[in-house]
Amino acid sequence: MVMTPEERLAQLNSELTQVRAAITAILSGAQEYRIGSRSLRRADLGLLYTERTRLEKEIAEIENGGMFRTAYFEGR
Repeated sequence: MVMTPEERLAQLNSELTQVRAAITAILSGAQEYRIGSRSLRRADLGLLYTERTRLEKEIAEIENGGMFRTAYFEGR
């Protein structure tokens, strides 16, 4: 299924919100925790920063008109 730019933008913003929340959780000391015999370890902080940057770039591309833009150069 092909998404419209608006649908893709909504999906990317949702993912970015989740990545930012994970970064915040790790920075506040929740990298790894244990409840009884179960444990949870969040993604690596460096990986989350990389993903945040990728998502922000893709969002900016969509918001600024996509990959292709028209440019007019006057004379030489």
